[in-house]
Amino acid sequence: MRSVPSALQAKLDSGATTLARCWIVTRRDGAVLGFTDHDCDLAVGDVACRAGTGFTASEATSRFDLSVDGSEISGAFSDDALSEADLAAGRYDAAEVATWLVDWSDVALKILIARGTLGEVRREGQAFTAELRGLADALAQDSGRLFTARCGADLGDNRCQIDLAKAAYRGSGVVTVIEGTSIAAVSGLGDFADGWFTAGRVVWTTGANAGIAVEVKQHHIAAGEVRLSLWQAMAEPIAIGDSFMITAGCDKSFATCRDRFANTSNFRGFPQIPGNDFVVSYPLPGSPDNGDGTKAL
Repeated sequence: MRSVPSALQAKLDSGATTLARCWIVTRRDGAVLGFTDHDCDLAVGDVACRAGTGFTASEATSRFDLSVDGSEISGAFSDDALSEADLAAGRYDAAEVATWLVDWSDVALKILIARGTLGEVRREGQAFTAELRGLADALAQDSGRLFTARCGADLGDNRCQIDLAKAAYRGSGVVTVIEGTSIAAVSGLGDFADGWFTAGRVVWTTGANAGIAVEVKQHHIAAGEVRLSLWQAMAEPIAIGDSFMITAGCDKSFATCRDRFANTSNFRGFPQIPGNDFVVSYPLPGSPDNGDGTKAL
């Protein structure tokens, strides 16, 4: 149960209040930004909540059961507060948001009314609308270990234990030809086999996208030219001369783990687990067996 300061409760009971909402956004990289729908900047603790950003909030829903609470905030992009480039680059993905109700005439009178994370963001010109997901949203996400034929670890993590810092699994290159919003020919990767970086990860080191990472859809070599296709378009256009670091990819199959990485001792899948075809199959006359060691009819 929330504890409302007595002075704030008195103002609420009076029917005439001086209230404003403030949002404190904490990105995963540690950056903290504050916004308010008041017409002047307000300070919530050590965070300055900026006015004039066009921030408004929709009606929020709250439930007593475990269903997900929901609301939205909308605003306008500001170069020195919230930029479209940062949003498009994913720097606000899953950012934590704390919503405060503040008495703007006495900012010491405040109450935390909600916590959540940023969900889907829609952009229209210089404006945006962001979904706020409540804490119950985490209960709707898959958790725990899944029993699948493919590996459940990510290449290079603590369970996989492949060292992606080794030269065999890491390369660097430069964009030489732009062939589309997410397709480019590159130099510097000629020593690696075709497909080595498929499902890998590119981190841009120079250019407009410096510091941003993206997954590789396909690494292909044709007529001596190395071509990279990315899963999504970058926040800013890729330019000739942009440099990058790239790490090897894995399709998480047992064969790839064995043949490419010699890492079967750390394989986290179940390659012999029966699939859907086995579940829905039935014995046929003349078949050698039923798939479980018993003879067919």
